[in-house]
Amino acid sequence: MTALDPATAAGYREHPPRKGFFTDTTLCIGCKACEVACKEWNDVPDDGIAWLGASYDHTGGLGANSWRHVAFVEQPARRAADGAGQGPPAGGPEGGDAAGAGRAVGVTPGAEAATVDQPGFRWLMESDVCKHCTHAACLDVCPTGALFRTELGTVVVQPDVCNGCGYCVPACPFGVIDQRAGDGRVWKCTLCYDRIKGGLAPACATACPTASIQFGDLDELRERAAGRLQTLRAAGVDEARLYGDRPDDGVGGFGAFFLLLDEPEVYGLPPDPVVTTRDVASMWRTAAVAAVSLAGAVAAAFLGRRR
Repeated sequence: MTALDPATAAGYREHPPRKGFFTDTTLCIGCKACEVACKEWNDVPDDGIAWLGASYDHTGGLGANSWRHVAFVEQPARRAADGAGQGPPAGGPEGGDAAGAGRAVGVTPGAEAATVDQPGFRWLMESDVCKHCTHAACLDVCPTGALFRTELGTVVVQPDVCNGCGYCVPACPFGVIDQRAGDGRVWKCTLCYDRIKGGLAPACATACPTASIQFGDLDELRERAAGRLQTLRAAGVDEARLYGDRPDDGVGGFGAFFLLLDEPEVYGLPPDPVVTTRDVASMWRTAAVAAVSLAGAVAAAFLGRRR
C-alpha cells in the first residue's frame, strides 16, 4: 500500500486496494439516474420535488436525503462560443474515438448545431458525492465511533451508533454530512459498502449510462483520469482540470475525485479544502500553556498575599 492509503493508517494490516470514484463531468448528461439508483438501493427517503428556480436542479445540494446531487450550471454564451466546452471526446472513459473529438461537452452526438444556433448558454453538469477524504475531519470529531474508516479506505456512518450530536456536520469542509429532520442522526454516501462487500459496484456507477461515474481501485482511476485529461487538453479543452486527485491538497486527496470544465467554485465546490481539525492539536497545546501560565500567576499572587 502507498503512504496515502488511509486504511493502513486506520490500523488495517491487510486490506484490498483503496476503492473510490472518478467522476468525469464532461460525460454527464444530467439524467439523474445516479440519484435515483442511490435512493433505491440505500432506501433513502424522498423529499419530494422542490422546484428551486435554479435551472433543472430540484435537489439543491447533498444532504441526509440526497447522497448524490446532480448540479446543473448554466454559463453565458461567450464561454461556449470561444471554444471553452467544445471539442472533448464524447466516447467512453478512455477518451472515445477520433470522431468524438469535435463534439460539444454536455450534449449528445449530433446536437452541436443546437449549441451553435442557440448560443444562450452552455450546460455544466456534475454528479456530486461525499469525497471520502484521505484525512477526514468528520472522523476526528465523532465521539461515538459512528463514523469509521473501512478496509477499502472509505468513510461510513453507522446509524445505530450515531447519537445525533452533529459535531461532524460543521467539520466537513464540503458540507456533505447532514442530520435528518425528525431523526437527528447523520447520513451520507457509504460508497455502497454493502454492495462492494458482495462483489458489486456502487449503485450510482452501475446506473450511470455514460460512464461519467467510474468506480474502481483509486490508483487505477487516477491513472485513467490523467489520461482523460491529456486527451481533452490535446483536443483544445484547456480549461479541463482534475479536482481532488492530488495527495498534497488540504485533505490528502479525495477518495472520490472529479474532472471539471471550470473552476471548482462554479460547481459549488471549495477551491482549497482543508481538514478543519488540522489546528486542534496546536490549539490544545496553546490552551495548556495558557492554563499552566494562569495557574502559576494565581499561585504567585496567592503566595505573595500570604507573605
